[in-house]
Amino acid sequence: MTTQPTVPPTEVSVSPADAVDALTLEQQAALSSGADFVATKALGAVPSVTMVDGPAGLRMQDLTKGADHLGLRPSLPATAFPSGTGLAQSWDPELVGRVARAIGTEARAAGANVVLGPAINMKRDPRAGRNFEYYSEDPHLTGVLASSYVTGLQSTGVGASLKHFAANNTEHERFRSSSDVDERTLREIYLRAFQRVVQDAEPWTVMCSYNRLNGVPVAENRWLLHDVLRAEWGFTGAVVSDWGAVDDRVASVHAGVDLEMPANSDGSHDRALADAVENGLIDAREVRAAAERVAELAIRTHAAADDIAWDEQQHHDLAREAAAAGIVLLQNDETLPLSPGASVAVIGHFATVPRAQGGGSSFVNALRMEVPLEEIRKAASSATVAWAQGFDPEDPGVSERLRTEAVAAARAADVAVVFLGLAGTQEAEGFDRDSIALPADQLALLAAVRAVQPDVVVVLSHGGALELAAVTEQASAILDAPLLGQGAGGAIADVLFGVVNPSGRLGETLPERLQDVPAFGNFPGEHLHVRYGEGLFVGYRWYDARDVRVAFPFGHGLSYTSFDYSDLELDVQHNGVTAHLTVTNTGSRAGREVVQLYTGLDRSTHVRPVRELKAFTSVYLEPGEQRRVRLHVRRDDLGVWDTRLARWTIEPGSYRIDIGASSRDVRSTGHVDVAGEPRRVHLTLESSIEELLQDPVAGAAFEPMLTGAFGGGDDTSVHGTGIDILRMIGSTPVRRFVASLGGAEQLGMIQHVLDQANAAHTD
Repeated sequence: MTTQPTVPPTEVSVSPADAVDALTLEQQAALSSGADFVATKALGAVPSVTMVDGPAGLRMQDLTKGADHLGLRPSLPATAFPSGTGLAQSWDPELVGRVARAIGTEARAAGANVVLGPAINMKRDPRAGRNFEYYSEDPHLTGVLASSYVTGLQSTGVGASLKHFAANNTEHERFRSSSDVDERTLREIYLRAFQRVVQDAEPWTVMCSYNRLNGVPVAENRWLLHDVLRAEWGFTGAVVSDWGAVDDRVASVHAGVDLEMPANSDGSHDRALADAVENGLIDAREVRAAAERVAELAIRTHAAADDIAWDEQQHHDLAREAAAAGIVLLQNDETLPLSPGASVAVIGHFATVPRAQGGGSSFVNALRMEVPLEEIRKAASSATVAWAQGFDPEDPGVSERLRTEAVAAARAADVAVVFLGLAGTQEAEGFDRDSIALPADQLALLAAVRAVQPDVVVVLSHGGALELAAVTEQASAILDAPLLGQGAGGAIADVLFGVVNPSGRLGETLPERLQDVPAFGNFPGEHLHVRYGEGLFVGYRWYDARDVRVAFPFGHGLSYTSFDYSDLELDVQHNGVTAHLTVTNTGSRAGREVVQLYTGLDRSTHVRPVRELKAFTSVYLEPGEQRRVRLHVRRDDLGVWDTRLARWTIEPGSYRIDIGASSRDVRSTGHVDVAGEPRRVHLTLESSIEELLQDPVAGAAFEPMLTGAFGGGDDTSVHGTGIDILRMIGSTPVRRFVASLGGAEQLGMIQHVLDQANAAHTD
């Protein structure tokens, strides 16, 4: 058992409100900014809060040696867990919660009060430099997993900081660029996961992002930080700025930023805020509210506790378990699992220098690091395991010599395991990639190995998605192992040799080529603007709507066994839709299957994706075993954002329920009738004829006038022409249609009808 020295808790008996009441205006203003790079100020009865990076493990700099504004100084040793991408590929909320509890325990033991994570921005484009920290291209998967992370972390008494709020989807010009996105897309794609986590898990803090949203700096965006986050979603915690995101302290506090981080070096922001109150530029109540939220956070995170003890080996074992769960078997022609007696040529730089973490603020000083080559040799027992470097990402000039050595090793072995991927210099926080291709020297290596060895297993080490056309052609089997932390080496060996049956699933689509991605042409933007021109069609929503061929679809992942789905039953309740089905392990190995539920509404009045993930679950089965599984779709998750009404609505109709093993591997389909909600659109003379006819009150009064104008027929076609007149004029504004009939009197009559209809809507 490892016991870390615990910073003694500060017992605070006063309430946040009373603590703030005892402070002067100047102190209240000062409380809402940092004391240094990682801590807030201790003022009066309010203790300081230490905030540290840590989505994939604790990154806490040794404060006795100072901290820096770039986080470049070494941090204290901690367990390095899988990156956000790796965790998400487990599709396992319970496992994510356990990882977060372990991170919280280490943070608490080190004296940290808030861990700056999870990071849950959508993977809009595979080139985004920070994608390795994020979970998915899908808001439902992201929201469910992040809720478990926040709940697990905060169960240890350490606060979470949900980030980066919002639409922070590129590293290029991240401090200045504007994410220009329409409201429906913003609500349904880029805010949906944040909303779920805020309402389900109640994070103690939310971190606002650097970027602008539709031209307004997020740190000064009152609509986002107050109207949406607090007034609509009910968030009661503290809004923290990303480090250095605040330019105008007064505007930020008014918008809803409670805590500016890090410290403003000369204190001018604190003075400006207090002066603004004195000069009537901001209400003193807003300053006090920000101070009280910071005080509440400080008091909540300083509850008395015994010394925190944690076991380094247990946390390492958990890191290895999580790493194995995040490995996706992309392709396999029965080369895997490897036979322990087979001779193996392990090839590739990353086999001995593991690429297990992403660069930047989330980089952890790992307590230990398992090396894939060493773990493969342990698993191979007495079999021969040779190694050849194959390539050097830092010195491409030696590629030909290293490739020759690798070919010789591959020729002499029963199977070659080739480690390919991206180096830390090729993807990290702070910049976006220009390409999603693997380096040319690595592809040349793979081709050369394949020329002499028919059984080639490729292990991919990377953060962002890769173009894999050449790999799929050359490899017998492919394992995706994205930045899996300190347990990656053992986890890869476990999966290679069948100790662990792979069950990971992709959290993002792997495209065949960069030109196919939804944001191609609109990423990373130009002249400080990023146009989200693909709208709702992000990730698989784009590829499925256009029937674009992909390398591997969202949700994809193979197993060493096989599963059958049968006997789907659907039930509609007041709170949503429930699906029950039987899953059977039809193979010869025990394994875990991830069952995915997608919904679609084919006859919709809204533009919609073909299908959208709305529920998932997993089941572990022995060979021949079968079990009924349950998936539930919340009624609210069927909603669309109606821009006409500026609110969520449930559209009535026959919803398609697709049950599958990926977005493109649908095993069973059913339909359920879902009752909708009244969607009363306010009618005016500028409303269309079709809109009037859809309204029960206005339609009943207007239809006779319409019929009379075209000869009183029983249908909507003009006699003898074959023209559907309603289809032709349905989008015509009522004012123009009535004016064409030449009647001011008719306009007055129609206005009376509209008034009656609108009045009926409010009754």
